[in-house]
Amino acid sequence: MPEDTEIKKGEKSRYRLARSMKECMKHASVESITVKQITENCGLTRQTFYRNFLDKYDLINWYFDKLLMKSFEHMGQGKTIYDALVKKFTYIKEEQNFFAAAFRYDSQNSLREHDFELILAFYENLIKEKTGRMPEEQVHFLLEMYCQSSIYMTVQWVLGEVKTTPEKLARIVVDAMPGKLMKLFLEFEMLK
Repeated sequence: MPEDTEIKKGEKSRYRLARSMKECMKHASVESITVKQITENCGLTRQTFYRNFLDKYDLINWYFDKLLMKSFEHMGQGKTIYDALVKKFTYIKEEQNFFAAAFRYDSQNSLREHDFELILAFYENLIKEKTGRMPEEQVHFLLEMYCQSSIYMTVQWVLGEVKTTPEKLARIVVDAMPGKLMKLFLEFEMLK
């Protein structure tokens, strides 16, 4: 988690709540943690919590967004998809306990679904930025399939079912890209 000096003024409470949630997750499942426990643990009020988040799952998703945006910013600086994935997996590895607990929860508003929506939108927007239009139907279908399978492997890795480094996982995910998508991203110079 970033140092407080790097955090925008309005986000300090959010990061305090995220740290508290992470602490609670060391001792309890996501489902059993209450907003009261989160706020008491960090010395904030329930009103502060609800001013910032809809519920504890919104908090988890917000924190995940922060990590994902770092990897997307990395890609936006002219880096490759592989480089961005390494960065994403490294961030997740650093917070493995938090994300293992979060990924175990698989229901509406879950982190898996949230990750899928963010990654799909990222790839679609990347294609739109490079071509001037949204992906055609077949490319959209391939993106959905690719994003779902990469999230599945990410979850397996976070939960310890797949044992490898962030670099090797990123290489596997890139190598698993469907041929038509690979060709497209090669044209965009986003793959090595």
